[in-house]
Amino acid sequence: MSATAEKKPPRSLVTVLRPTRGWGGVNLAELWRYRELVYFLIWRDVKVRYKQTLLGAAWAILKPFFSMVVFALVFGRLAKIPTDGAPAPIFYFAGLLPWVFFQDGVTKAGGSLVSGRNLITKVYFPRLAIPLASVVAGLVDFALAFLVLLAMMAYYGVALTGAGWTLPLFLLLAMATALGVGLWLGALNVAYRDVGYVTPFLVQAWLYASPVAYSATLIPEGTWRLLYGLNPMAGVVQGFRWAILGTGAPSWEFLGLSSLVSLVLLISGALYFRRMERTFADVV
Repeated sequence: MSATAEKKPPRSLVTVLRPTRGWGGVNLAELWRYRELVYFLIWRDVKVRYKQTLLGAAWAILKPFFSMVVFALVFGRLAKIPTDGAPAPIFYFAGLLPWVFFQDGVTKAGGSLVSGRNLITKVYFPRLAIPLASVVAGLVDFALAFLVLLAMMAYYGVALTGAGWTLPLFLLLAMATALGVGLWLGALNVAYRDVGYVTPFLVQAWLYASPVAYSATLIPEGTWRLLYGLNPMAGVVQGFRWAILGTGAPSWEFLGLSSLVSLVLLISGALYFRRMERTFADVV
């Protein structure tokens, strides 16, 4: 028998696609196998975010900066809302940083599946990669704006507190909240396009329900403040500001409740997204 005849053809890898059933869990191993696609989607979102704009990436800085100016004039000068003894520009800018990251993440993740319909209907990949990339891409804008905050702190002579090491934890909590809400809205938006119109109003109302223009210390202690902690962004914004300025320290119960709600939003959003995933290509 010849050597050619003895060789066996290599076994080909066959991927069998089956629709998910019920409330199946999220397949993180599959998402990891497609990590290069996730990196590509993140880079694509970063590149096109300010494509064909006059100021480009400067909008990542100007957006929270202009909001800070408005808040300082309206809530600081006119309404005279206290800023926990911190300079008003830094107080508002520190609260706006995690909020703008959350706002952009929710808005872009909520509409990511509809805007990516051409990709969804042509090739298979974990659909979770699309909203995940939309949220993670916002870290670039956050990093640029954070550098401006450090420059402002140097100008006002404000030093970063010893609790500054907790900033990545609050950023991670903001990311989890944005992704959880984005998964809910993204999956619902595929079936009900009304969600795309409701999202801006939802985010705007959420802004004033969060301690961005004011401090959570203004909420009466006890039951009311614990109920306020049901807003996951309340713990993120107040904790982020405390880690930078050292004022308005949130209680552990307050942070724990916000973190718990954020975790519930992330898990429930992932499960609902997984349940609806099998219909995306047909409905979108």
